Amino acid sequence: MSITHPAGFTAAGVHAGLKSNGNLDLALVQNLGPTFDSASVFTANRCKANPVLWSQEVVKDGVVRAVVLNSGGANCYTGPEGFQTTHAVAEKVAEKLGIGAVDVVVCSTGLIGLANPRQNLLDGVEAAYAALSADGGADAGRAIMTTDSVPKSVVLTRGAPGQEWSIGGMAKGAGMLAPAMATMLVVITTDAVVPAPVLDQALRASTRVSFDRLDSDGCMSTNDTVTVMASGASGVTPTPAEFTEALQEACISLAKQLLADAEGADHEISITVVNAASEDEAVEVGRSVARSNLFKAAVFGNDPNWGRVLASVGTTQAAFDPADLDVAINDVWVCKQSTPAADPATVDLKPRHVTVTIDLKAGDATATVWTNDLTHAYVHENSAYSS
Repeated sequence: MSITHPAGFTAAGVHAGLKSNGNLDLALVQNLGPTFDSASVFTANRCKANPVLWSQEVVKDGVVRAVVLNSGGANCYTGPEGFQTTHAVAEKVAEKLGIGAVDVVVCSTGLIGLANPRQNLLDGVEAAYAALSADGGADAGRAIMTTDSVPKSVVLTRGAPGQEWSIGGMAKGAGMLAPAMATMLVVITTDAVVPAPVLDQALRASTRVSFDRLDSDGCMSTNDTVTVMASGASGVTPTPAEFTEALQEACISLAKQLLADAEGADHEISITVVNAASEDEAVEVGRSVARSNLFKAAVFGNDPNWGRVLASVGTTQAAFDPADLDVAINDVWVCKQSTPAADPATVDLKPRHVTVTIDLKAGDATATVWTNDLTHAYVHENSAYSS
């Protein structure tokens, strides 16, 4: 049920004719209330798609009553006509639901420069409205997929018996996974009573340790959107700390599902930097390693090449002694004090999950960045993406 698990939400996924293979390609999620608090974060890319430009204005008052999403075309760099299409889609959703267009977030994903046929989208909204149901979350999750091989969803429940509240979420993304944020569309719902300012703080705290730590290929998308809506239908008001903890868990789950489906990947790599002078410096070091094509190619070849890790660490501004760095790969300390330690041949890189630990010995801060290896399949898929 994913996004429709929390009370107060309906959803649908339909085929609007945007994908030639007949797959679902338009999703609609409605908040039935009684509250309509919301928060969103968007791509940090200065080159933003029309739906992002529209939705950034929509969310300013902290009220969102519906999210409409399409796959099959990003509606990015499609000129004034493209923005008018986004506006028309929001107006159609508003007309069907009896709400204002200013309360409708619009999301698109797919190829940049591809103009989505407006009438297909409008007809798709009609069909999605007719199909809205409390069981529509699964179809909605499939409708937002592009190169994804599987849908991504999360459901969790909190609270004592009789005081339960829940979170549901769906996500898409399988490439261009780099902050901020990954190439992703995410809708998260909760039936808890959470005012918009608390939602905003919780969402930013959650994306900071989840989606913003996902760095698959160093490429930042133009369409990234994460929106959380609170219906208040449970009548339960968790503390801000309780809600933030649960939202972080949901976001981390979705982020790891995105990583697991990264285009063509054979390995999922967790890079943890310990004993850094600050969290920001730990993230900087982890991200530098995550963006090393040399290291990622080595992991693909099952080669625990720790020298490439140190070379990447050295490109950062973080505090450390270049002569005193430790590196472990899959818990084998192959480098101690910046010299060879355990035999790299003892590191087994055949399993899909790989861990890298880097000890900077400069403080007490820690951070983890997630990435994947660089494979032949990734190059093939992205060389043929337009076709």
